Amino acid sequence: MKIILLRHGKPIVPSLKKVNASAFYEWVREYNASGLCSSSKPTLQALSCAKECNAIVCSDLPRSIESAKALNAENIVLSNAIFNEAGLPVANWHTLKLSPQTWAITFRILWLLGYSRNSESFKEAKSRAIEAVKKLTEVANKYENVLFVGHGVYNRILANELRRSGWSGPKNPGSKHWSFGVYKQIET
Repeated sequence: MKIILLRHGKPIVPSLKKVNASAFYEWVREYNASGLCSSSKPTLQALSCAKECNAIVCSDLPRSIESAKALNAENIVLSNAIFNEAGLPVANWHTLKLSPQTWAITFRILWLLGYSRNSESFKEAKSRAIEAVKKLTEVANKYENVLFVGHGVYNRILANELRRSGWSGPKNPGSKHWSFGVYKQIET
């Protein structure tokens, strides 16, 4: 029995012009609503992994669903918000303008340090991941081999929770688009 955590393909990215922190919130909303970039195709390794799996699970964000469909649409058995990327906090700062990438890094670091204004906290994301691992395990018990098409930060949190609950696999399932880590249940 195995669970493969795969990061979605490259999404369509909204404008990268500099914005203030308040406007960054809207940028994140646009990013979360965007699907896959037309040039983003699954790697041969990702396609091979999908072929080995009897079920696909994904978040309910378009970039995850479209990536899952690009791998094997007929095997999608579950798409749920419990698998969405860990949220980013926001701030109501109007003066400083930075690129969205810089804001994303800044807010992710602040989030890891405990800042979670208008977002789930790191602790809440970990609690959500515990429930998500239970769901993934249920699907794996039914289908044996499961491909999860998720997100960079959340996949790392899921990997930690899988390892804590008796699965073996890498600490980091991969941060590049279409990268993945394979997790096998440790026999008891």
